[in-house]
Amino acid sequence: MAKGMGNMMKQAQKLQSKIFKLQEEMADKTVEASVGGGMVKVTANGKQQLVSINIEPEVLDPEDVQMLEDLIVSGVNEALRKAQEMVSEEMTKLTGGFNIPGLT
Repeated sequence: MAKGMGNMMKQAQKLQSKIFKLQEEMADKTVEASVGGGMVKVTANGKQQLVSINIEPEVLDPEDVQMLEDLIVSGVNEALRKAQEMVSEEMTKLTGGFNIPGLT
């Protein structure tokens, strides 16, 4: 029984190492969300950080700042959702579909 537990611990350590490596790799992977017909594009990485926001000049209307604010919020939320989805998919590949709480 102790030998089986030792093997489980080794497997858990290998998985933990792979997860750490994946988390590091996710910082370099990005996703892009486009809203408002492409007027606002937001890029986020797998660490849930915004990388860039691109706003087309046509959407800049001093009379309608609220629309631009709404587009930015929508774009950021969509980019972060896509980033979470990307990380979740990679984590599922790594763990073989096992749901490990706190990892995704």
